[in-house]
Amino acid sequence: MLREALPEIVTGSVPGKSAKALLERRNEAVPKALCGATYPICIKRGEGAMVEDLDGNKFLDWIGGVGVLNIGYSNPEVIEAVKAQSEKYFHTIFNVIVHEGYVELAEKFNETIPCRGTKKKTYFANSGAEADENAIKVAKAYTKRPNVICFSGAFHGRTNLTMALTAKKAYSNGMGPFPAGIYRAEFPYLYRAPKGYTESEAIRFYIEKLEKVFDEQTLAKDVAAILVEPLQGEGGFIPAPIEWIKAVRKICDANGILLIADEVQCGNCRTGKYFASEYWAEAGAAPDIVSTAKSMGAGAPISAITASEEIMDSVIPGTIGGTYCGNPLSCAAALKTMEIYKRDDYPAKARHIGDVVRTRFESFKEKYEVVGDVRGMGAMLGVELVKDKESKEPYPELVSKLIQCALQKGLLLENAGSAGNVIRFLAPLCMTDAQMEAGLKIYEEALVEAMESLK
Repeated sequence: MLREALPEIVTGSVPGKSAKALLERRNEAVPKALCGATYPICIKRGEGAMVEDLDGNKFLDWIGGVGVLNIGYSNPEVIEAVKAQSEKYFHTIFNVIVHEGYVELAEKFNETIPCRGTKKKTYFANSGAEADENAIKVAKAYTKRPNVICFSGAFHGRTNLTMALTAKKAYSNGMGPFPAGIYRAEFPYLYRAPKGYTESEAIRFYIEKLEKVFDEQTLAKDVAAILVEPLQGEGGFIPAPIEWIKAVRKICDANGILLIADEVQCGNCRTGKYFASEYWAEAGAAPDIVSTAKSMGAGAPISAITASEEIMDSVIPGTIGGTYCGNPLSCAAALKTMEIYKRDDYPAKARHIGDVVRTRFESFKEKYEVVGDVRGMGAMLGVELVKDKESKEPYPELVSKLIQCALQKGLLLENAGSAGNVIRFLAPLCMTDAQMEAGLKIYEEALVEAMESLK
C-alpha cells in the first residue's frame, strides 16, 4: 500500500520516460511561468505522505502542497464525504441559496478559532490570498481607516492587494501599480538581529522599528490593521516571538488598530495547536481576525475569515462574497477534515513529528558548519544554511543542490527565505514513523552529498 511505502526510485534517476513525455506536453500547453524544472514530478497517485509518479517512483513529500496536505493525500473519509455531497449538488452561490454545509462549517470555525470575542462569525473564500484580502476588507469596514501595516519577509498572496503586502518583489515583478496605504515594518528575525543583542534586546529593537512606522510612514490613527504571520512561511519559517506579539497587541489596543493573524500556512494543526494564534491567546494577545486556508480542506479550494460578531457585522452588504465562496464540495471536505483533526488529535501528531525532526535537525547543526539555524513550531520547521556560522552568509547554492540530491533519492524538499537559503519542513502529519526516519536519513545523506559537490 502506497500509504505505508518508503521512498524508492525505480528508474535510476528522475524524471523517467513517462514523466518526461508529460513534462514536454506541459511545456507546449502551459505558460512558461508555470513550467519550472526544479521538480520534474508527474503524479499518478498520492496516499498519506507518499506520491507515486507515472514511472512508478515513490517519493516522500515533505512539501505537502506547500502546507496544504496536513491530513495527507487521499484521506478515505474525506473522499467519501465529498462523494456523498457530489451526489446531492455541486454548487450553490451562498448569497442566493443557502446550504447547510456552509453554515455548519462556520459554526465549527466559530467554536475553534482563537480570536477575540465571545460570539464569532465566519465566512469563506477560495484561497489564502482571498482570505487575507477579505480580512483587510473587514478591518477597514470596522475601523473606517485606510491603511495596513505588514512586515519584511511577509508572503500574503498574488492578488493585486496581497502582492503589495508581500515583501519579496519577485512575486510581483512587473505587476504594478499597487494599492496605496500599505506600509512595512521589520519582522523580528532573531537569528539575524543586530550582532551582540540578547533576545529581549532584539525584540525591543524590532518593536521600535514598528513604532517608527507611525512617525515616518503613516499615523497610527489611519491604520486599520497590522497583519502578521504567526510563523512566516516564504520569509524563512521564522516564528513571531511571543513577547513581540504581546507588545504588538498593546500597540494595537492603544491605537484602535485590529491585529490580523495570517494562518493560511501555519493553521490547521501544523504548529502543535489547532491554530498557532492559540499560543498568542494563551499569552493574553489573541488576534482580532484570523485568516486561514491551505490544509483546511484536504486540498479542496477553501479559505476562512473569522472575527467577532461586532467586527464582522460592520461589513457593508455587497462588499464580501463571491460565486464559488464556500462551495458545497469544499465545505464537505473541510467539515470531514476538521472532524478527523480533532478526533485523531492532529496537533499531538504535529508535536510528536516536530520533536523527532527538530532533534535530528539540531544534531545536524552540531555536526555541520553549514547549518546555521533550526527554528519553527511543532511540525513547521526551517533549517537555514549558511557558508559559515560566524558570518551567517546565506548559502542558496547549497540549498538548491540539496533539493536536487534529495529528489533523486525520493524525498521532496522546498526552499524558503528571502535569500532562498532555508529548507522548509511541511510533511503531512499522517506520515508514519518509518517514513519519517527514512526521510531524515535521506536528508542527511543529501546534505553531505551536496556539500561535497560544492567543494
